[in-house]
Amino acid sequence: MSPADLAEKLGHRFADTSLLRTALTHRSFGSPNYERLEFLGDGILNCVVASALYKRFPELPEGDLSRLRANLVRQDALHQLALALKIGACLRLGEGELKSGGSERPSILADALEALFGAIYLDAGFEAVQKVIARLYLPLFDDLTPGQSQKDAKTRLQEWLQGKKKPLPRYQMLETTGAAHEKRFEVACEIDNPPLRTIGHGTSRRIAEQVAADNALKVLKA
Repeated sequence: MSPADLAEKLGHRFADTSLLRTALTHRSFGSPNYERLEFLGDGILNCVVASALYKRFPELPEGDLSRLRANLVRQDALHQLALALKIGACLRLGEGELKSGGSERPSILADALEALFGAIYLDAGFEAVQKVIARLYLPLFDDLTPGQSQKDAKTRLQEWLQGKKKPLPRYQMLETTGAAHEKRFEVACEIDNPPLRTIGHGTSRRIAEQVAADNALKVLKA
Protein backbone atom coordinates (compact mmCIF):
# COMPACT_ATOMS: atom_id res chain seq x y z
CA MET A 1 0.00 0.00 0.00
CA SER A 2 1.30 3.44 -0.90
CA PRO A 3 1.20 6.59 1.29
CA ALA A 4 -1.43 7.97 -1.10
CA ASP A 5 -3.60 4.90 -0.44
CA LEU A 6 -3.20 5.44 3.30
CA ALA A 7 -4.22 9.09 2.97
CA GLU A 8 -7.32 7.94 1.10
CA LYS A 9 -8.18 5.50 3.90
CA LEU A 10 -7.77 8.33 6.40
CA GLY A 11 -10.10 10.44 4.29
CA HIS A 12 -7.67 13.32 3.78
CA ARG A 13 -5.98 14.55 0.62
CA PHE A 14 -2.69 16.22 1.53
CA ALA A 15 -1.91 19.53 -0.11
CA ASP A 16 1.64 19.24 1.25
CA THR A 17 2.70 15.64 0.68
CA SER A 18 5.99 16.23 2.50
CA LEU A 19 3.99 16.28 5.75
CA LEU A 20 2.64 12.83 4.96
CA ARG A 21 6.12 11.56 4.15
CA THR A 22 7.56 12.96 7.38
CA ALA A 23 4.71 11.46 9.45
CA LEU A 24 5.66 8.04 8.10
CA THR A 25 9.41 8.41 8.70
CA HIS A 26 10.89 6.78 11.81
CA ARG A 27 14.00 8.34 13.35
CA SER A 28 15.98 5.21 12.42
CA PHE A 29 15.49 6.17 8.76
CA GLY A 30 16.80 9.70 9.11
CA SER A 31 15.64 13.27 9.49
CA PRO A 32 13.16 14.87 9.31
CA ASN A 33 11.17 12.20 11.13
CA TYR A 34 7.81 11.97 12.81
CA GLU A 35 8.78 12.76 16.42
CA ARG A 36 7.71 16.43 16.42
CA LEU A 37 4.52 15.61 14.52
CA GLU A 38 3.80 12.86 17.04
CA PHE A 39 4.08 15.39 19.88
CA LEU A 40 1.61 17.66 18.10
CA GLY A 41 -0.75 14.84 17.18
CA ASP A 42 -0.83 13.54 20.75
CA GLY A 43 -2.09 16.88 22.02
CA ILE A 44 -4.65 17.16 19.24
CA LEU A 45 -5.95 13.64 19.83
CA ASN A 46 -6.43 14.29 23.53
CA CYS A 47 -8.31 17.51 22.77
CA VAL A 48 -10.59 15.94 20.14
CA VAL A 49 -11.38 12.88 22.28
CA ALA A 50 -12.02 15.03 25.36
CA SER A 51 -14.39 17.26 23.39
CA ALA A 52 -16.25 14.28 21.93
CA LEU A 53 -16.66 12.64 25.33
CA TYR A 54 -17.83 15.91 26.90
CA LYS A 55 -20.59 16.23 24.29
CA ARG A 56 -21.53 12.54 24.21
CA PHE A 57 -21.85 12.10 27.98
CA PRO A 58 -23.21 15.42 29.38
CA GLU A 59 -23.96 13.97 32.83
CA LEU A 60 -20.64 12.17 33.38
CA PRO A 61 -18.32 13.59 36.09
CA GLU A 62 -14.75 14.68 35.38
CA GLY A 63 -13.13 11.55 36.86
CA ASP A 64 -15.12 9.19 34.65
CA LEU A 65 -14.48 11.33 31.58
CA SER A 66 -10.74 11.25 32.30
CA ARG A 67 -10.74 7.46 32.60
CA LEU A 68 -12.65 7.07 29.35
CA ARG A 69 -10.25 9.39 27.55
CA ALA A 70 -7.20 7.57 28.90
CA ASN A 71 -8.66 4.30 27.65
CA LEU A 72 -9.21 5.71 24.16
CA VAL A 73 -5.84 7.38 23.65
CA ARG A 74 -3.63 4.65 25.13
CA GLN A 75 -1.14 2.78 22.97
CA ASP A 76 -3.29 -0.34 22.58
CA ALA A 77 -6.20 1.61 21.07
CA LEU A 78 -3.92 3.52 18.69
CA HIS A 79 -2.12 0.31 17.74
CA GLN A 80 -5.36 -1.41 16.75
CA LEU A 81 -6.44 1.57 14.64
CA ALA A 82 -3.02 1.68 12.98
CA LEU A 83 -3.21 -2.03 12.16
CA ALA A 84 -6.61 -1.55 10.54
CA LEU A 85 -5.20 1.29 8.44
CA LYS A 86 -2.11 -0.82 7.55
CA ILE A 87 0.22 2.02 8.48
CA GLY A 88 3.09 -0.42 8.90
CA ALA A 89 3.21 -1.04 5.14
CA CYS A 90 3.94 2.65 4.54
CA LEU A 91 6.52 3.34 7.23
CA ARG A 92 10.06 4.38 6.32
CA LEU A 93 12.36 2.56 8.75
CA GLY A 94 16.10 2.11 9.07
CA GLU A 95 17.51 -1.27 8.08
CA GLY A 96 17.93 -2.51 11.65
CA GLU A 97 14.42 -1.47 12.67
CA LEU A 98 13.01 -3.04 9.52
CA LYS A 99 14.70 -6.38 10.17
CA SER A 100 13.57 -6.45 13.80
CA GLY A 101 9.89 -6.05 12.85
CA GLY A 102 9.55 -2.36 13.58
CA SER A 103 6.74 -2.00 11.06
CA GLU A 104 4.50 -4.00 13.39
CA ARG A 105 5.80 -2.75 16.75
CA PRO A 106 2.84 -1.35 18.71
CA SER A 107 4.74 1.69 19.99
CA ILE A 108 5.93 2.68 16.49
CA LEU A 109 2.51 2.22 14.91
CA ALA A 110 0.80 4.20 17.67
CA ASP A 111 3.35 7.01 17.37
CA ALA A 112 3.01 7.12 13.58
CA LEU A 113 -0.77 7.43 13.81
CA GLU A 114 -0.41 10.37 16.19
CA ALA A 115 2.12 11.88 13.79
CA LEU A 116 -0.42 11.57 10.98
CA PHE A 117 -2.94 13.49 13.08
CA GLY A 118 -0.32 16.21 13.55
CA ALA A 119 0.42 16.25 9.83
CA ILE A 120 -3.26 16.59 8.90
CA TYR A 121 -3.62 19.49 11.34
CA LEU A 122 -0.67 21.35 9.80
CA ASP A 123 -1.91 20.58 6.29
CA ALA A 124 -5.55 21.59 6.67
CA GLY A 125 -6.33 22.82 10.18
CA PHE A 126 -8.13 21.62 13.29
CA GLU A 127 -11.53 20.95 11.75
CA ALA A 128 -10.01 18.60 9.15
CA VAL A 129 -8.13 16.49 11.70
CA GLN A 130 -11.12 16.51 14.04
CA LYS A 131 -13.25 14.92 11.30
CA VAL A 132 -10.61 12.25 10.62
CA ILE A 133 -10.27 11.34 14.30
CA ALA A 134 -14.03 11.35 14.87
CA ARG A 135 -14.57 8.93 11.99
CA LEU A 136 -11.77 6.58 13.05
CA TYR A 137 -12.90 6.57 16.66
CA LEU A 138 -16.64 6.23 16.07
CA PRO A 139 -16.69 2.43 16.66
CA LEU A 140 -14.67 2.90 19.86
CA PHE A 141 -17.01 5.63 21.10
CA ASP A 142 -20.01 3.42 20.38
CA ASP A 143 -18.50 0.59 22.46
CA LEU A 144 -18.03 2.74 25.55
CA THR A 145 -20.06 1.90 28.64
CA PRO A 146 -19.83 4.74 31.19
CA GLY A 147 -19.63 3.48 34.74
CA GLN A 148 -17.97 0.24 33.69
CA SER A 149 -14.39 -0.14 34.89
CA GLN A 150 -11.93 1.22 32.36
CA LYS A 151 -9.01 -0.60 33.97
CA ASP A 152 -7.31 -3.15 31.74
CA ALA A 153 -7.67 -6.88 32.36
CA LYS A 154 -4.21 -7.35 33.89
CA THR A 155 -4.88 -4.61 36.46
CA ARG A 156 -8.33 -6.01 37.29
CA LEU A 157 -6.94 -9.52 37.71
CA GLN A 158 -4.15 -8.29 39.97
CA GLU A 159 -6.59 -6.32 42.12
CA TRP A 160 -8.96 -9.30 42.34
CA LEU A 161 -6.15 -11.57 43.56
CA GLN A 162 -4.76 -8.97 45.95
CA GLY A 163 -8.21 -8.44 47.41
CA LYS A 164 -8.32 -12.13 48.30
CA LYS A 165 -4.68 -12.12 49.51
CA LYS A 166 -3.60 -14.54 46.80
CA PRO A 167 -0.29 -14.67 44.85
CA LEU A 168 -0.06 -12.50 41.75
CA PRO A 169 -0.22 -14.09 38.27
CA ARG A 170 2.74 -14.90 36.06
CA TYR A 171 2.81 -14.40 32.28
CA GLN A 172 4.79 -16.70 30.02
CA MET A 173 5.45 -16.27 26.31
CA LEU A 174 4.59 -19.55 24.62
CA GLU A 175 4.93 -18.93 20.92
CA THR A 176 5.41 -16.28 18.25
CA THR A 177 4.21 -17.08 14.74
CA GLY A 178 3.86 -15.33 11.39
CA ALA A 179 6.02 -13.06 9.28
CA ALA A 180 7.45 -9.83 10.67
CA HIS A 181 4.52 -7.78 9.38
CA GLU A 182 1.81 -10.10 10.75
CA LYS A 183 3.15 -11.65 13.94
CA ARG A 184 0.85 -13.44 16.38
CA PHE A 185 1.73 -13.96 20.02
CA GLU A 186 0.56 -16.71 22.37
CA VAL A 187 0.91 -16.04 26.11
CA ALA A 188 -0.06 -18.05 29.19
CA CYS A 189 -1.38 -16.51 32.41
CA GLU A 190 -0.60 -18.78 35.37
CA ILE A 191 -2.08 -18.54 38.87
CA ASP A 192 -1.03 -20.75 41.79
CA ASN A 193 -4.03 -20.29 44.08
CA PRO A 194 -6.45 -21.35 42.81
CA PRO A 195 -4.47 -23.40 40.24
CA LEU A 196 -5.32 -21.89 36.87
CA ARG A 197 -3.68 -21.48 33.47
CA THR A 198 -5.31 -19.53 30.64
CA ILE A 199 -4.09 -18.68 27.16
CA GLY A 200 -4.28 -15.43 25.22
CA HIS A 201 -3.51 -14.57 21.59
CA GLY A 202 -2.87 -11.18 20.01
CA THR A 203 -0.89 -9.10 17.55
CA SER A 204 1.49 -8.03 20.33
CA ARG A 205 2.72 -9.62 23.55
CA ARG A 206 0.90 -6.97 25.57
CA ILE A 207 -2.42 -7.65 23.88
CA ALA A 208 -1.98 -11.42 24.30
CA GLU A 209 -1.29 -10.93 28.03
CA GLN A 210 -4.43 -8.82 28.37
CA VAL A 211 -6.52 -11.51 26.65
CA ALA A 212 -5.04 -14.23 28.89
CA ALA A 213 -5.75 -12.12 31.99
CA ASP A 214 -9.32 -11.47 30.86
CA ASN A 215 -9.84 -15.20 30.29
CA ALA A 216 -8.53 -15.89 33.80
CA LEU A 217 -10.91 -13.33 35.30
CA LYS A 218 -13.87 -14.92 33.54
CA VAL A 219 -12.96 -18.35 34.98
CA LEU A 220 -12.38 -16.99 38.49
CA LYS A 221 -15.66 -15.08 38.56
CA ALA A 222 -17.72 -17.89 37.02
